[in-house]
Amino acid sequence: MGPDLDRFIEEQVKKWEVSKEKRKGKDEPAPPVVTISRETASIANELVQRISQELKLDVIDGKIIHEVAKSVRMSDKVVSYLDEKTRSILDNWILYLKTTRFLRADQYVRHLTKVVAAIGEQGGALIIGRGANLILPPEETLRVRFIAPMEVRTRNMMQETGINEKEAKQQILLKDAERRDSVKKNFKVDIEDPSYYDLVINTEFLGTEQIVGIIKSALKSKKIPSRRKADVKSASMA
Repeated sequence: MGPDLDRFIEEQVKKWEVSKEKRKGKDEPAPPVVTISRETASIANELVQRISQELKLDVIDGKIIHEVAKSVRMSDKVVSYLDEKTRSILDNWILYLKTTRFLRADQYVRHLTKVVAAIGEQGGALIIGRGANLILPPEETLRVRFIAPMEVRTRNMMQETGINEKEAKQQILLKDAERRDSVKKNFKVDIEDPSYYDLVINTEFLGTEQIVGIIKSALKSKKIPSRRKADVKSASMA
């Protein structure tokens, strides 16, 4: 994934630079960040793309974040595109996380935290998985989790992959367990705890239009501030 990952980061950085240039001198806040956590097969990729289009957010897939976080070079590359002031804010926030949450103290989690936080600082992102809702400041992020009954998810998995019911259930249980264990190991919290989300949406009876409408309304109602108050965070760590 090396060359593809490099190309993705280059393209993403160009988008950040264009967005920042457009806001220059206009006192406009950075665009919002929405994080998505989901039970396996509770939503389709089409819904993610629709949310992205409606809110004008770039989809940052968890697999890409994972690959970047595994590489010291790639992680440093993402963070290096931030200006000095923003990097200082980012360092303050990561220190704050370390003092207030039980983050696993290894290289991967440190890089994961830096990469997700750097993306959050730029704004305009729809971040899928990787505990982004636990890394980014809750007052600046709309944190969404999707759920659905097992029979609904099994049906979705069967339609998406063509496998039989038994195999679909096994895949769902395996992937759910992997996500649950990863969050528990890295952040010491239960991925299913609703207190870590602004919205928990059961997709069984809701269509795409309704779900997009709910997220739009929640984003508007939350009144996310324009930027993180670094001085407050710094003071709280003193």
